Amino acid sequence: MGRELLLEMKGIVKNFPGVRALQGVNFSVAKGEVHALMGENGAGKSTLIKTLTGIYQKDEGTIIFDGREINPKTAIEAQKEGISTIYQELNLVPFQTVYENMYLGREPLNKFGKVDRKKMIQDTEKVLGDLGIHVDVTAPLLTYGTAVQQMVAIGRAISINAKLVIMDESTSSLDTKEVQVLFDVIRKLKAKGIAVIFISHRLDEIFEICEHVTILKDGRLSGEVSIEEIDQLKLISYMIGREAKKLERTKGEYELQDAPELARMENIEQGMRLNGIGIDIKKGEVLGLAGLLGSGRTELAKVLFGATQPDKGEVIWMNEPVHFKSPKNSIEKGIGFCTEDRKVEGIIPHLSVKENITIALLPQISKFGVVSKKKQNEIVNEYIKRLKIKTPSPNQMIRNLSGGNQQKVLLARWICMNPKLIIMDEPTRGIDVGAKAEIETLIQELASNGISVLMISSELAELERNCDRVIVMREGKNLGELRGLDINQNAIMETIAAAAGELEKEGGLNE
Repeated sequence: MGRELLLEMKGIVKNFPGVRALQGVNFSVAKGEVHALMGENGAGKSTLIKTLTGIYQKDEGTIIFDGREINPKTAIEAQKEGISTIYQELNLVPFQTVYENMYLGREPLNKFGKVDRKKMIQDTEKVLGDLGIHVDVTAPLLTYGTAVQQMVAIGRAISINAKLVIMDESTSSLDTKEVQVLFDVIRKLKAKGIAVIFISHRLDEIFEICEHVTILKDGRLSGEVSIEEIDQLKLISYMIGREAKKLERTKGEYELQDAPELARMENIEQGMRLNGIGIDIKKGEVLGLAGLLGSGRTELAKVLFGATQPDKGEVIWMNEPVHFKSPKNSIEKGIGFCTEDRKVEGIIPHLSVKENITIALLPQISKFGVVSKKKQNEIVNEYIKRLKIKTPSPNQMIRNLSGGNQQKVLLARWICMNPKLIIMDEPTRGIDVGAKAEIETLIQELASNGISVLMISSELAELERNCDRVIVMREGKNLGELRGLDINQNAIMETIAAAAGELEKEGGLNE
């Protein structure tokens, strides 16, 4: 039985000054189908979606939607056709209620010409109820977590009678449990005949929820296949344009038990987030922290880095008790920190690649307050080459680089300091598979050179690939530890689930 097409984009061309972003791309989606759109950063995914949704105007080609040709000039025109987009950065107003967000900009009026709030509340409850979400819709949106906010965005999308919903990195800020709730919603949309274009860098998600995948490379169609006909290595090969090799750290049984201890944290408490947790980190080890969102992983890392202070507990660094009053103290000891939100806490967007790489190193390459330009240029050029940072020039503004290259600049910032430990909080979030593989390779190189890595990741497969040891956390406690060959996704999830059961028995589970 053939696919009944809802969307056909034929020969789409889009030019920008000096750049041909889309070069005759064909893209089709069937009714009630979950269709992945894949490609490295810069492959043309966003340009194609923006062309479909009226944000950009195509230069050549045709768009046929639901049996007729369309040419939306604005996002509102696309919405009227039945095309709705949910972006990674949610376009919602947190201080307004759930129901007000659902009807933002299209509030219904009653017969007296006033906003019909009763209808808005009833309709919002029905739309969210159909998606399996039962919350107080009169409460401000900010009282709910990211997962509920994501569902409100989806509810808003389908409440305008959408025939096609585009989800652009919708899972990037959700934990494993919340992703499954979202997938249940996607299955309900599919059952109603609503098509979904699903954009994600997480390959496991693509294979779980999607039926077809279209891959773009350098603005061209690289491939379109059924998920049943492809595996992860083949998909990566389509995306990077060459044969992909399986990235797997060579590891046997846990071999670092006799390695010298680099750092230890004992009985760390901090508010409600950290509850007497202790961990240790060996020299040359990749230690993973696993757990659901809110488990305290980032808070623990920030205590180690001196960015926040614990209420109780002790940090031991190279066998000596230390008190890092600020990151300046930990940096001096040889600790670097690549933060989870690189745009807010990591990169300095209005500075160049060169300045972002060397900003922490300036005191070491300065004399009497004057920076040695020669040393600065030598270091920057070395790390651009070593980390394969794609930039036209060291003087390029970092905000103009792709997410993967921004992340490499942050890594370069710390590696050029010759650190003993680098903390990496979600090091590959929101970056494409090519850059992800390069960063994971770099993590392995750091460990082989004796540099310890503390790795926080919501991608269990990433922890399995890279870590010598994984500590599983929940509610600021250490639930258990996995080593070497015992590290796998199922074992991590089972540890979380088993511990949750124990906490429930003790009456200590606060969801």
